Order: sequence, then structure tokens, then C-alpha cells
Amino acid sequence: MNRADLDKNPYDVAGMFDGIARRYDLMNDLAALGQVRSWRRAMVDSLDISPGQQVLDLAAGTGTSTAALVDAGADAVAADFSLGMMEEGRRRQPHIPFVAADAQALPFADDSFDAAVISFGLRNVQRPRTAIGEMARVVRPGGRVVICEFSTPTSTVFRTVYSRYLLRAIPAVAHRVTQSPEAYDYLSESILDWPDQEELRTWMLEEGLKQVQFRNLTGGIVALHRGEVPSA
Repeated sequence: MNRADLDKNPYDVAGMFDGIARRYDLMNDLAALGQVRSWRRAMVDSLDISPGQQVLDLAAGTGTSTAALVDAGADAVAADFSLGMMEEGRRRQPHIPFVAADAQALPFADDSFDAAVISFGLRNVQRPRTAIGEMARVVRPGGRVVICEFSTPTSTVFRTVYSRYLLRAIPAVAHRVTQSPEAYDYLSESILDWPDQEELRTWMLEEGLKQVQFRNLTGGIVALHRGEVPSA
């Protein structure tokens, strides 16, 4: 398995995730200091789902987040670029539809969904602003686009501690629990390379979303951004 780099060639990224599909959720929990479940609940709450609404879960991986959306009453579709992740997802979540999709050119018509969400996946897209625009395109006017992503801790001291943890602890643990530890070197670096909360908010506004707001979770380790697709 080749390690993806921060240029994020789509095929390198997809191949990397193919190789870590079975262990990805475990390592994501470790990188998240055990907070993934609480962040996922906050993500679902932010969508304000009504029963039966159509929701796109982009970069859904193994479908763990999609399952949470279904449990909340959504008619959710899991979309991902990694065939290995989708194969593992179909094994774990046979009741959820999985669709192979490039976030930069979604295979869905305009106005197909009531909402779209991407959790911890936007930073792995080569052109993340294009992906935001695509999410806005496939969501109906008045619908929500939500991005849940690792971000910049608000405390300078905490930011320094967390950066060292990502660069040292996560790769060290990965060498013990996975056969593809180089993937977690990339994942740690991609978190540190990601823009802060205000810059991501600006990207969303520039891609045509309105009323874009964000909420920091766990001191800014994660930021939950939400925007609305303008009415015609």
C-alpha cells in the first residue's frame, strides 16, 4: 500500500483507505481521544433531521456515521471513493445503500437531498472547495450542508500538546495495531495541515452557502460547520 501525501492524489488516497478499512474506525477513535461518539451525536443533531428526509453521507467510509443518521430517522445514502471502505461498510451495515462517488464530481442530480454531511473526510479530498460546491449542488434549496472535521484547538497550550500527540502518539500506536502504520502518519499530518475554523467558514460562504456558522467541540479539536443552500 502506498502512503498518500498531502497533495492528495485521489487514487493514492483511495488505495490507502482500501488498505486500512478494517482498522480505520478503531484508529479514528484513538486520534479523537475517545470522543468520536459524542461528536457524531452533535453532527446528527446539527442536521435537524425530520423522519424520512433524504440525507447524503459523503466520505462515509464504513457507514458508521450513516447508521447514526438512519437511527435518527433519515433515509440516508453512504457515498465513498474507497472500494475497500465500502466493502467493509456493506459487510457491517447491510441495510445501508453504498454508492461509489468522487466528492469532486458527485453522481447525483441537482436538488437530490434534503441535507448532506461529510464527517472527517473533507480534508482527504484533493479539491475540498469543489466538494463543498458539489454538496451544495445536490441539496435542495433551504437544505443543510454540514461539515464535521478535525480543526484548530482554541487554546494555544492545548494546540501544542495535541499537535505533539498527533505527530508522535498516533503513529506509534498505529505501528502496534495495524499493518499499515504509514497511513496514520498521513492522517496525523493532514489534520495539522487543515485550515482553521474561520477559513473553512469562508470557503463555505464562497461556494454559495449562507448563514454559515460553526461550533467548536472538545476545545476546537473538531469544528462542526453548518450552512444553508439558498432558496431560488
